[in-house]
Amino acid sequence: MADKKTEKERSVEERLKNLYQLQTLLSEIDRIKILRGELPNEVKDREDEIVRFQTRIRKYEEEIAELRDLIAKKKEDAEVRRQKIARYEEQINNVQNNREFTFLDKEREFEKLEIQLDEKHIRDAQFKIDEKTRDIENANVELSDNEHILEQKKQELSEIVSETKEQEENLLKQAKELEPGIDDYTLAAFKRIRKNARNGLGIVTVQRDACGGCFNRIPPQRQLEIKMHKKVLVCEYCGRIMIDAALAGIEEPVVETPAPKKRSVRAKKTI
Repeated sequence: MADKKTEKERSVEERLKNLYQLQTLLSEIDRIKILRGELPNEVKDREDEIVRFQTRIRKYEEEIAELRDLIAKKKEDAEVRRQKIARYEEQINNVQNNREFTFLDKEREFEKLEIQLDEKHIRDAQFKIDEKTRDIENANVELSDNEHILEQKKQELSEIVSETKEQEENLLKQAKELEPGIDDYTLAAFKRIRKNARNGLGIVTVQRDACGGCFNRIPPQRQLEIKMHKKVLVCEYCGRIMIDAALAGIEEPVVETPAPKKRSVRAKKTI
């Protein structure tokens, strides 16, 4: 029975050690990513900006095509109306009475007004085409600038990645090799904590009686339980897994207590 308990304790101890080593490796990977800075985000932002300008240009081109179709249609309508006017004028020359003349004259005037309206639509459409053509030119300039900046950012990122790629791959390989030494439940909890933690720490040491993640004080009884390694314990404040410094291989700093000052005794005055 005692042997089983020892084996269980050793298992928890081993898991905690592996977990802390995993945290160390992942923290180093995080450090490498920080070295790259905001470049990956900047590259992504530029790529999104380029797509935005390309979409805008395509939309302008589609609108220009529609406006040109409208112009062609209005020109065709105006030509049909001119032909009607020509027929009305021919008929007016052969009218027999005032009533017929009035009817044909009104039809002719109506078609003339419609031609004026068609010409207005043509002018408005042409104005919009000119406006959107300028917008396309401006968007193309912006697109070209963004493509140039993107190329620079990609080159910078490529240089940094090439410098750290091998190191990161080795760290990831080591981290992957450690995972089988940790039970699935603890590993999943660790990854979840790491994802939500601002500094990426899923497991922290207890130093100077405080949690190494949130720096809240850990009660003595809780500290004793952590040092016994009987089970995986978490900080009640931040939820991080806790490991004592000795098991993590960290020497706890010795805090020197200052020696009490000697009180000076004044000699009594004799009268």
